Amino acid sequence: MARPIVGIIGNSYLINDQYPAHAGGTMNSEAVASVSGCMPMLIPADPRFVSVPELLEMCDGFLLTGGRPNVHPDEYGEPETEAHGEFDRARDAITLPLVRACVERGQPFLGICRGFQEVNVAMGGSLHPEIREIPGRMNHRMPPDGTLEEKFELRHIVSLTPEGPFARLFGAAEVLTNTLHGQGIQRPGARVVIDGHAPDGTPEAIYIKDAPGFTMSVQWHPEWNAAMDPVSRPLFTAFGAAVKDWAAGLRPKALRSA
Repeated sequence: MARPIVGIIGNSYLINDQYPAHAGGTMNSEAVASVSGCMPMLIPADPRFVSVPELLEMCDGFLLTGGRPNVHPDEYGEPETEAHGEFDRARDAITLPLVRACVERGQPFLGICRGFQEVNVAMGGSLHPEIREIPGRMNHRMPPDGTLEEKFELRHIVSLTPEGPFARLFGAAEVLTNTLHGQGIQRPGARVVIDGHAPDGTPEAIYIKDAPGFTMSVQWHPEWNAAMDPVSRPLFTAFGAAVKDWAAGLRPKALRSA
């Protein structure tokens, strides 16, 4: 029996600083295949090659991955500065309308790091370009040196809303996560509910209020060690269940035929 398809949003990338490619981390595909129980499919997030309507029909759910490029500040009405870093405008052009369409349809998505930020911007929110420069905030960026294990090690607690959807999913009001990001939510978008914070107040877990489908998104990287981590595994399992429901034709009430 064919597995449901999860479209994994890829990033523009230069191999050897010269050859253009679309890339996606292997750990994303592994998490989708081994924990969510779905078939991962890498999406070249560029409107020259794909369209949102095509993606909505082809895929059952979407993984909005992390990546070095940031959402361009034009998308939330602010000027570009050096602090905003690198961009991938082609990905912006696909993911932002894709998020809005999924929210309306009830089609499941899981946002990770940049994907978490995309969800906020898609819903009308804004981002801090460099949260470590805000007084009282910690440095959430990936350590520049060390092994992958050291870079992705669990570094801080995320405090969740008691009885909120994340706390219910994890069975705890506090969880331990990694942290590898420079930007963060400044102004939450319409219907964006911040359901978890880092110790310095940085938003870490969100969902969309009154959305009919799965809209959980996190600022950390749960794809790392997803099969074994006690926080990552239930998140990817719940996402996979939502994708399987969609593939089976189970739709939000408003989308079902009369």
